[in-house]
Amino acid sequence: MLIQEDLKAWPVLLRELISAGEPLNPEVIEQVQKAWRLTIRDGYGQTETTAQIGNPPSALLKSGSMGRPLPGYKIVLLSPDGLPAEEGEICIDLAHKPTALMNGYSDDHDKTQEAMRDGYYHTGDVGMRDEQGYITYVGRADDVFKASGYRISPFELESALIEHPAVAEAAVVPSPDPVRGFVPKAYVTLVQGYADDASTAASIFSFMRERVSGYKLVRRIEFSDLPKTISGKIRRVDLRNQENTRVGSGVRNAREFLEA
Repeated sequence: MLIQEDLKAWPVLLRELISAGEPLNPEVIEQVQKAWRLTIRDGYGQTETTAQIGNPPSALLKSGSMGRPLPGYKIVLLSPDGLPAEEGEICIDLAHKPTALMNGYSDDHDKTQEAMRDGYYHTGDVGMRDEQGYITYVGRADDVFKASGYRISPFELESALIEHPAVAEAAVVPSPDPVRGFVPKAYVTLVQGYADDASTAASIFSFMRERVSGYKLVRRIEFSDLPKTISGKIRRVDLRNQENTRVGSGVRNAREFLEA
């Protein structure tokens, strides 16, 4: 709602902007920068910790990156086989356990043991680190999926989708496919004034073909409101379950469109 406003009409007297909650798409950062000449400094943390990764005011910003590990946090990215890697689950090395990490989950020993296993605190989020040590968010470990054997990051596709002028919000989930196993499907909320019809869907499909590799292409689009938590985060698990149930029943939604 905020990003669809005419931000230039609201002059602000701010020195810095930071963001928390969901990772920010580069398109959102760019729109705010154009309107207010301020660059939002994105970061990453959890309820179980304080901010683990961030962009302090003195740091060089990289578009789309959450920044670098903040003081007190020894961040390690672990591959699926548990080895340090340049892309993997964001973890905290417990050999250097920070003060700002929970002792455990109240009355849930098993959940605590699962999160603290093998000498690391496991966040359940996946990140990618570049040569300068900047970490870019890839997605929740259970949101990342494979299509035709290729790993798909929903966040990357969602960031591209919202650059289309008709797209207000988007969530990408795997849709079962008899040939590819899964294909990327986008649930899209439209900007007011755009019709949820085949013409708009065709425009979005064409837009995406110009911006992402062929194996990453969104193959299905459904115009829909997005389920969210009380704090405003998109509940992709609900969309995944909905998609699996619907494909299994053979019933498709009239507001769903397939790539030609």
